[in-house]
Amino acid sequence: MLRKSHIDAQNTEQPRQDADTSVNDSDEPGIRLKALRLQYGFSQRDLAKRAGVTNGTISMIEQGQVSPSVASLKKLAEAMSLTVAEFFTIDVQSVAQPFYRAADLVEIGGGGVSLRMVPAGVADAKLQVLREIYPPGADTGSELLSHVGEEAGVVVRGQITITVGRETSNLGPGDAFYFDSRIPHRFQNDGDEECEIVSTSTPRTF
Repeated sequence: MLRKSHIDAQNTEQPRQDADTSVNDSDEPGIRLKALRLQYGFSQRDLAKRAGVTNGTISMIEQGQVSPSVASLKKLAEAMSLTVAEFFTIDVQSVAQPFYRAADLVEIGGGGVSLRMVPAGVADAKLQVLREIYPPGADTGSELLSHVGEEAGVVVRGQITITVGRETSNLGPGDAFYFDSRIPHRFQNDGDEECEIVSTSTPRTF
């Protein structure tokens, strides 16, 4: 006797050889479905409930046992707030991982200043986070920086002197900043101890 999930799957999915009504096999919908489902944090049960299909349906699609009908694929994509076009165009290979170890952060600094970036290797990321380390006497350069965007951050330890336009302030642990990055700005450690800052900016500048 077939389990109900298998019966439902057989009734709603097309055989792999039915090319007229199913998604092209070369698109590997099962592989993409599993990758996107895991990226967006859905279990098979959760996604099945949101899409109005059975757990068995999703399982068989992901294992390549059936190809989803266009109607089923549309339900699954919409359950993840995606269009069918987005389902097939999102680069699942470059989706950012959710967690990073300290050693994974990419060093992009120079001139004595350490800037370690999160996320790393994600070309379309809209937000940038930096762990900034300024040794005593280090700064971002004699010329003030200016670029499109916004910056914000919190001083974790040490002291930092920040100039934004005509204003200059010395910040210590727990102090924070937020400004329009188009205003010329500079970071400078005039103290005798290392300064650490965790900052964010949008859009990405690196």
